Amino acid sequence: MHRIHIPRTALPSRQRGAVLYVALIMLILLSLLGIAGMQVANMQERMASNYRAVNAAFQRSEDAVRLTENQVEALANRDATAGATGSLTSASIEIQCDNGYDPSVWTSQRAQSERQVVKVRQIETCIQGEAALGMGRPVEAATPVYQITAYATDTATSGDPSRSAVAIDTVFKL
Repeated sequence: MHRIHIPRTALPSRQRGAVLYVALIMLILLSLLGIAGMQVANMQERMASNYRAVNAAFQRSEDAVRLTENQVEALANRDATAGATGSLTSASIEIQCDNGYDPSVWTSQRAQSERQVVKVRQIETCIQGEAALGMGRPVEAATPVYQITAYATDTATSGDPSRSAVAIDTVFKL
């Protein structure tokens, strides 16, 4: 009778399960990679949302400046439609130069609940050299110059919480 000799290294009792350990380590690495990818995607979504909020606030502030410029021009030209385009009146335009106005301080005093606020100042008398001089006195009237500061948030309604606020300070010459 012949006996078949089987080497002992091939017996199932001698296997140690190394493939199982390698597979588990690979699954853990893939899980960590998936979690890192989800965190990156979440961060990118937040950045895109913040960018959108800042852009919306900027567009609302820019809109307020352009609308106010149109109202100032209509008031200066004594256009009958000046009152129809907005709430700006001649009385709401400040003319005093040396009142210590600083647009950044004015902006920091705004609350986020104020969705859109505009401040208008007439400043041509504050600027030197705005009119032609003849023997030390102006020979012609200075061209009107206005400083328009607008503050706006990214949301238009009071029910939505705003995340971003933008202020724009412009000088507008007729």
